[in-house]
Amino acid sequence: MTFCPLLLPALGALGISLVALDPALAQDAAAPTVNKGDTAWMLVSTILVILMTIPGLALFYGGLVRTKNMLSVLMQVFAVFSLVSILWVFYGYSVAFTSGGEGMLGAIVGGFGKAFLAGVTTDSTADTFTKGVAIPEFTFIAFQLTFACITPALIVGAFAERIKFSAVMLFTGLWLTFVYLPIAHMVWFSEGYLFGLGALDFAGGTVVHINSGVAGLIGALLIGKRIGYGRDLLAPHSLTLTFVGACLLWVGWFGFNAGSNLEATGGAALALLNTIVAPAAAGLAWMTVEALHKGKASLLGIASGAVAGLVAITPAAGLAGPMGSIVLGLVAGAACYFAVTGVKNALGYDDALDVFGIHGVGGIIGAIGTGIVAAPSLGGYGVGEYSIGGQVVTQVIAVVVTLVWTGIGSLVLFKIVDAIVGLRVTHDQEREGLDLADHGERAYNY
Repeated sequence: MTFCPLLLPALGALGISLVALDPALAQDAAAPTVNKGDTAWMLVSTILVILMTIPGLALFYGGLVRTKNMLSVLMQVFAVFSLVSILWVFYGYSVAFTSGGEGMLGAIVGGFGKAFLAGVTTDSTADTFTKGVAIPEFTFIAFQLTFACITPALIVGAFAERIKFSAVMLFTGLWLTFVYLPIAHMVWFSEGYLFGLGALDFAGGTVVHINSGVAGLIGALLIGKRIGYGRDLLAPHSLTLTFVGACLLWVGWFGFNAGSNLEATGGAALALLNTIVAPAAAGLAWMTVEALHKGKASLLGIASGAVAGLVAITPAAGLAGPMGSIVLGLVAGAACYFAVTGVKNALGYDDALDVFGIHGVGGIIGAIGTGIVAAPSLGGYGVGEYSIGGQVVTQVIAVVVTLVWTGIGSLVLFKIVDAIVGLRVTHDQEREGLDLADHGERAYNY
């Protein structure tokens, strides 16, 4: 049935509903609207997050290791991305973002109703934060795939230069299944435990950063220090490549944070702006503290500070005002500097590329700080009857749950991997370098 638009006001004045005249319109009225602009933005955001991982993270990490281990880091990041992509569409998406049934089990982990993407078509949709507005489900699947890929890729930096490639691959598959997917389900799925508590995590402070940071620390402790750590110079072989990687990370992070708005609206613009000012403030804070502490400001320092700021603003990107984001960045930049220098040196662990010091510590600061900077009274965009104290308590609970889950889970999984394939290469292989020992190649032939 079709109607002339000019008749609509008249029908309304008579109290006649189009739905009453044609019941088929009821279904159309209830169907969510898919906007091509939102969809285009989410597709671009997905590509940006891929840029963060390959090549961004790979080059950032690769430049920080010694020449003889450059290819091993590139290979690990690339292979982890590839493996997780396949596992995500096999069962990862279903376990993270479908209902797991009633009770506590369903609040912790999802089911297998969409394993191998069963039932997903080009017409199926996924909800956004606006009622009645949706995006294609394939778009949401691809976007969340990139988060699942970068998280275990972050972990490899903690034990770079001494872990077996086979151990990286086996650990990645197990860790995605038993650690990442439950945390993602608890935090981001509507029936998840932490989601139900009201924990705020806009783009992955707990799911991505605390999760990977703690797993990296556990791995570094279990695998042990690199040969010569604390005695020999284990300097980065190319800060130029690290700088290029850091820039790609920053650019890609706009998809990470602003894409998590799921729509091309003012919320995405807010998240994008916060993703500029928070890392800028953090980089300046790290640089300043370093100059006061060591007498000189370094390129590696300002780049590391910017990454710390990106980590800290991630859970608050669409919830904090720009001024709150700057404060969060300043705190994260200074705190992560002391975590990477003072705390690590005092405790003596070899977190090769400072995964815990930046992602773990920065993630904790960001997750808890979100409860403060999201407050409407401080220029934030928290909803409902917002209580800073109450929200901070909820954020602390989310942090503790993540710390415990990933801490215990990672410890158990590393032990399993060690029993099956072993975690560490031999001393001779480590001295030779993993490029040749694991892959039979050299990064540079001269």
